[in-house]
Amino acid sequence: MPLRYPSDIIVETYRLIGDLDCTHLTADQYRTIFRAPEGSAAPVLPVRTEDRFIDGIGGPLRLRFYTPSGAGPFPILLYCHGGGFMNGSPESTDGICGAIADQAGCIVISPDYRLAPETPFPGGVEDCWRALLWARDQAGSFGGDNTHLAVAGDSSGGNFAAVLALRAAVAGLPLRQQLLLYPALDPGCDTPSFTAYATGYFPLTAELTRWFWRLYLPPDTVIDSKVSPLYATSLAGVAPVYIMTAEYDVLRDEAEFYARQLQQAGVSTTLRRWDGHVHGFLLMQGQAAEADAAIAEAAAALAAAFGTG
Repeated sequence: MPLRYPSDIIVETYRLIGDLDCTHLTADQYRTIFRAPEGSAAPVLPVRTEDRFIDGIGGPLRLRFYTPSGAGPFPILLYCHGGGFMNGSPESTDGICGAIADQAGCIVISPDYRLAPETPFPGGVEDCWRALLWARDQAGSFGGDNTHLAVAGDSSGGNFAAVLALRAAVAGLPLRQQLLLYPALDPGCDTPSFTAYATGYFPLTAELTRWFWRLYLPPDTVIDSKVSPLYATSLAGVAPVYIMTAEYDVLRDEAEFYARQLQQAGVSTTLRRWDGHVHGFLLMQGQAAEADAAIAEAAAALAAAFGTG
């Protein structure tokens, strides 16, 4: 059985997720029901947090910056928050981004990208690409070093980060690293882990995952590398990758399969499975010691890629 988190978190945060009937569920109903676990989501860190707005594709795009203490210029990490493509915000991962900024010695930028279904594919990932290009071009304005760029994301944000990394390789935009934290990569939803952990492993079920994909992808979407690099004809030149999975997660096998694809393409790949854990366990930061350890390990991999460790 998966690691048991504090009972109050399970009861108050995840108690309804397993009973959701996605047949008639709306995005607004889900957003009302689901509240990400707070834990100590805003640990006290020597990191400065501020918001900036840039010109986005659909209007002003908010970017949340996490800047470590010390003298810059600092490496830059673009972090895409998770939330099933249709929920969440930079605030959802404040604690994770702050910890990475502090421990890896980099500026973390988290875009408040547009969400499905109001803005389906490719709106959100295009916002993140816009943010990455802006960070590269305007690094000097916020103390960043655009020769040390990386991308990261959790869950659906991990999908965005993987798509951005492939797109950057094709565009000739060098990245030092990509961190994919239990990423959602396969809209086919048919791996062995998808069947094995379909129900009962909060907060993600097979039915809910399929619903997320339906909200994100219009019915006539061509499933190709723009949706997920799993469908790329070549992964040559993609940035080195650190992939994290959780044992009791429907998304586990698709992420681990992608790791093998990258290895076969000659991409430097680190795959780390956290046994005993469920999808989203990093949000237990401050509540579960291994969540803190997992964030620290990912930050250490990033620091090594940046040369700040």
